[in-house]
Amino acid sequence: MTDTVEQRFPDVGALAAALEAVGYLAGDQLAAALFLAVRMGQPILLEGEPGVGKTEAAKALAAALDTPLVRLQCYEGIAAAEALYEWNYPRQLLAIRLAEASGEHLRDSDLFTEEYLLARPLLTALLHPGPRPAVLLIDEVDRADDEFEAFLFELLAEAAVTIPELGTQRARLTPVTVLTSNRTRDLHDALKRRCLYHWIAYPDAARVAEIIRRRVPAASSRLAGQVAAAVNRLRGLDLTKPPGISEAISWASALSMFGAEELSGQAADRTMSTVLKYPEDTDVVRQAGAAAVVGSGD
Repeated sequence: MTDTVEQRFPDVGALAAALEAVGYLAGDQLAAALFLAVRMGQPILLEGEPGVGKTEAAKALAAALDTPLVRLQCYEGIAAAEALYEWNYPRQLLAIRLAEASGEHLRDSDLFTEEYLLARPLLTALLHPGPRPAVLLIDEVDRADDEFEAFLFELLAEAAVTIPELGTQRARLTPVTVLTSNRTRDLHDALKRRCLYHWIAYPDAARVAEIIRRRVPAASSRLAGQVAAAVNRLRGLDLTKPPGISEAISWASALSMFGAEELSGQAADRTMSTVLKYPEDTDVVRQAGAAAVVGSGD
């Protein structure tokens, strides 16, 4: 028999352990927030600067639940049709032509049925049959406009959407909905009221080192610690795009590919393309010198 969400995650500790088993280290507060989102069936909004693990949290949650991850990547100008559903017009046109050829007449009610419906991410998550709910990731919702936020209200509040031709479509199993935002703009209070909320701060160097060790097994413990410390130093500089956890992982992976056992100035310079993404940031680091990256005592 397939276990339920309640059986799989009887408490916060079980959820945190399941996330750790799939390679995601969640702090106590984040684990508690995700536990409430899963068990209460309420959407959760994760905010934080880029690279702190918001999207990875949703991916890890889906892996821990052993359920599909349905991802909607938001962007400026995204329309409801791209997120919810579209009608399969070529198939409808084919049906009309076949009917005409046989002397039949199709009504709108014959054409606007589930048979001709193309489900996009939001509807796909709602219609997921189980046995456990899908994880719906609405990624970087702050990139979408106000109208799209308003469109999400019904989905977030009722786990349902309205299709004019078919009526209200309610979730078979309420999806575990995770919204992420880099806080490039303020989201509507109405959207936030429908969600649990958690701010993911950049973790301390010890936790980053532990994340690196888990994600990059080839990296020595010394190298993982040095990379974590170096990323912290870089984050203290006036950079356009401070590196996050994803850059720390990529950096450690690149260093390991070069066979580095520890972080030297030369090794850092050869692999800086994994960390800095703007030429202005490269100039800032070069002006600061090697000690600003590798430190004087490492």
